[in-house]
Amino acid sequence: MTSCVYRDAGPLQRLVRATAASRPLAWLYARIQEPLDTLVYRLSRHRTTLSSWLAGVQLVMLTTTGARTGRRRTSPVLAIRDGDGFIVIASNFGQPRHPAWYHNLRAEPHAWAEVAGRGRAVRARELHGAERDRCFARGVEIYPGFEHYVRRAGRTIPVLRLDP
Repeated sequence: MTSCVYRDAGPLQRLVRATAASRPLAWLYARIQEPLDTLVYRLSRHRTTLSSWLAGVQLVMLTTTGARTGRRRTSPVLAIRDGDGFIVIASNFGQPRHPAWYHNLRAEPHAWAEVAGRGRAVRARELHGAERDRCFARGVEIYPGFEHYVRRAGRTIPVLRLDP
């Protein structure tokens, strides 16, 4: 499934999105994406991330409270704007385990979301049923790799809504 969002991406952005869905590069991206996005976000004075620039997707810098440690942790997460909030998909690059930020939001749904230097407090809510399916389909329109991750992960990939 594609949409104008995906087709409007440039050749480099389409290439990055396609390679991120492959098993070997998804493994690599899972290990390097977070530190590189965080570094570029800081160097750009909170204007962009490497993934946003290379893949043409919107990332939110999501700060959660650690479920076990209680420490604040910030992770770059692909975000789909939906009204006043965002939809985030806990794909973890198709790995068998959910990402840490998902577990953190389950334990403490209050978080901080920052996009392009503008931050706000949000509350996470996990989506189910038709609402989850609709939002996951929107995610696939923007990043078709999510379909590959479903097959590879061997788990239901959670979809959450972040509301102000």
